Amino acid sequence: MSANPLPSIESQVLSRDLSTSTASSRVDASELDPLSRRSRTTEQNEICLGMPPVEPGADSGSRKGLSLGRRFPRLSRWARKSIIWIRGPSPPEVLQPTSLLNRSYKYKSISFSTSIESRWIRWTRRLSNNLPLLVILGIAYIISLSFLVRANWYLVPSDAFVGCTATFWSAKDGCGLDGSQCQPFTSDSPMDFRCPAQCLSTQLLNIRTVGDQQVIYQPLVVGGGDANQTYRGDTWLCAAAIQSGIVSNSNGGCASVSLVGSFTSFLGRDDHRVSSISFPSEFPLSYRLSSSNSLSHCTDLRSYALILNALVTAFLFLVLRPKPLVLFWCLVCIGYWHITFFSDPRSEPPPISDAFGTFLPTLFVAYAFWLHAFKHTMPAFDQAPWERMFLYLFPYWIGVYFNETFAKLPVDRLIPSDIAKQPGAIPVVIVLGLLVLAIVINQVRVIRKVGWLGRYLMYYITGGLVIMVLALLPTLTLRLHHYIIPIVLIGGTAFPTRLSAIYQALLLGMCLNGLSRWGFDSILQTADELRRDAPLGSSLPEFLTNSSNPLSSIASNLTWQSVEAMNTKSEGWNGFALLVDDVERYAGNALNFSLSQLNLSSSVPHFFRLAYQRDGVSGDFTQAAVWYPNGTFIDPPPGPS
Repeated sequence: MSANPLPSIESQVLSRDLSTSTASSRVDASELDPLSRRSRTTEQNEICLGMPPVEPGADSGSRKGLSLGRRFPRLSRWARKSIIWIRGPSPPEVLQPTSLLNRSYKYKSISFSTSIESRWIRWTRRLSNNLPLLVILGIAYIISLSFLVRANWYLVPSDAFVGCTATFWSAKDGCGLDGSQCQPFTSDSPMDFRCPAQCLSTQLLNIRTVGDQQVIYQPLVVGGGDANQTYRGDTWLCAAAIQSGIVSNSNGGCASVSLVGSFTSFLGRDDHRVSSISFPSEFPLSYRLSSSNSLSHCTDLRSYALILNALVTAFLFLVLRPKPLVLFWCLVCIGYWHITFFSDPRSEPPPISDAFGTFLPTLFVAYAFWLHAFKHTMPAFDQAPWERMFLYLFPYWIGVYFNETFAKLPVDRLIPSDIAKQPGAIPVVIVLGLLVLAIVINQVRVIRKVGWLGRYLMYYITGGLVIMVLALLPTLTLRLHHYIIPIVLIGGTAFPTRLSAIYQALLLGMCLNGLSRWGFDSILQTADELRRDAPLGSSLPEFLTNSSNPLSSIASNLTWQSVEAMNTKSEGWNGFALLVDDVERYAGNALNFSLSQLNLSSSVPHFFRLAYQRDGVSGDFTQAAVWYPNGTFIDPPPGPS
C-alpha cells in the first residue's frame, strides 16, 4: 500500500514558512537593537575592506590587525591595491617575441611582408646544429688563435716588453737618496723595447708633482720639446714614443731608448695627441728615443684578433646555430681569452698561469648567468638568427672592450672620493644613474607582466639590505667593481624580450672584462688599498726658510721646523726627507741642509719639498717651495703634493 506524499510536502512547506518567519522576526529584532545594528555595520565595513569578520575565538593578533585596518582604512586599501598590482595580471602574460624580419607590415594602403629569417634558416638548414662541423671549426679556431697569440707575444724577447706606465724613475723618494736605486743614469748602448697598443688611455689618476706643477688625468710626459727630443727620466716611455711618432697608439710598436744622464731645462710640446709639460731645472736622468731597433713582430695584433673573433661568433650565430647552451659557452670562452691575450692583458706578456687560475671560477659565474638569465631569453630567438646576432654580439663586444668603450667617461671607480675629485664625474654618474633607473623601471614592467615581481622584489630587497650592511662596516669601503655590477643585475634580464637580450650580452661582456683583467677583487677594501699613490693625509712639516727669511744664495742652508715645534712628536715622526728638484737629497733628523754640496746652478729655478719620516719611511711631502735666480723665494702652497 503506497503512502500518501501530500502530508510530507505540506510539512516541508510549513517548516520553510516557519523558518522564514523566525528569521524575519530575528532580523526585525536586531534592527531594533542599536548595539546589534552597529555590530552588523562594522562587520559589513570589514568585509568591504577585504577583512574577514572577527570570530569569537580569534586571537589577539588577528584583532590587532583588524583594528589597524579600521584605524587606517586608506593605508589598508593602498596596501591591498599594491599587493594586487605586484601580483600582476591573471593569468600572467606569456612573452613570445616575433622576429622583425619575419613579419607583415602595413602603412596606410601599402602592405608588405618579410621572410628573411625563414629563408635564411631554410638555406642553412644542413649546416645548423651540425656537431662534426662545429668540432672542425673549434679545432681550426684554436689553432688559428694559437698562432696569433704566438705572433703577438712570443716572437719578441720577454724583457723587451714594457707597460704603458714604464719609466726609469719612481715618484717622490722612490729612487732613494740621490737616485741611487734608479741607476745607471747613462747607457753605453740603446735598449730596444716594445709598447702595447692603446697606451694613451692610461692616465695619472692621482696628482703627480713636477717642479711646482701638479699633473693629473693625462699620461706623464716631461720634456721632449728640444731639438734632440730629450725626456725627463720619470716620463712614461710609451707615451713619449707615441708623442715622438715612433710608436702608434692604435697598433703599438718598437723603439730604442738611450739614457743620457743629467739634463737642464726640459721643454714641453703637443704632438700626436700627447701633451708634455716643461721642467726648467736640472734632473740627473734623461733619455732620448730612436726608431731604429733590432726587434721584429712589433705590431700589436689585438685588432686582427677582434676581426677573427667577431667573424667566428657571427658564423656561430648565423650558420652553425648550435644549441643556445653551446652558443653561450662559446661566447664565454672566446671573450675571456680574447681579453686575456689581446684587448686588456694583465701584463706584457700576459701571465697564462694567472689567467687559468681565474678561468675556472669564472665558469661558475658564467653558469649562474646561463641558469638565471640566458636560459630564458636566448632560446626565444632560435628562429631569428639574424636578429639574435645583432641583439647579442654588438653589446657583447662593447662589454668585452669595456676598458676602451667607457674609457673617455670621467669615472674611474664608483667610490665617493674618486667621484668627488674627478672633474665631470658627478654629472656623468647622475646621467648613468638615470639611465639605469629607466632600464630598471622598464624591466620591472616586464617582470610584473609575467607575474614574478613579488619574488624579484624579495630577492633584491634582501640583497640591498646585505649591501647596506657591508657599506656600514667600519674601516672598509664598499667598492662595486665592474664585474660585480653584472652579477647583481643579470637576474633582472631573464625574460624573452629584445632589451633583455641586449642587457644580457652587455653585462656578460662587462663581467668577463673585469674578471679576466683584474680577477675577483674584494667588494670591501681598506683605505690603503684604494689610495694607490695618493697622499696619505699625514702631517706636513714647515720650512723656516721662506719668503720672509729667504736663501741668501743657492749655496746657503735650507732650514725647517723641528717635530717638537710643530707638535707632531706624538705621531711618531723622528726624521725628515728633502726633495730638491724632485730628487731626494737628504734623509735624517737634522733641521737644516746645506745646498752648497749639490753644486746647483744659479741660473735656473729650484724646487724644494719636505716630508716627515718615521723610521726611514716618508709621510706626505709638502708642495714645492721655489727659489728663482733673482733671489725670490716662493713659499709652498698649503696641502700635500
